[in-house]
Amino acid sequence: MDVAVSLTGWYVGFAIAAVTITAVVVLVGAILGLARIIGRQAVDITEALDQSRLNTLALWDVDVVNRSIVGINRNAAKARAALGGE
Repeated sequence: MDVAVSLTGWYVGFAIAAVTITAVVVLVGAILGLARIIGRQAVDITEALDQSRLNTLALWDVDVVNRSIVGINRNAAKARAALGGE
């Protein structure tokens, strides 16, 4: 009987270790699965950002167009004044 009692602690220890290792494996698996999903979403987000960058490149030309319009208006006013207009 002394042998059975002394091995009970070992059995309990092995059971606790097995449960702990199983929990760690499940948690690491969940973390790796979420990391895979995040990786796919990051690729999708990068593609969407690249597309929106391409779609908004024309906005950089707005300043050039505005400066050109101001120059045209200024020159038109000078021409009007030179021709005797208001």
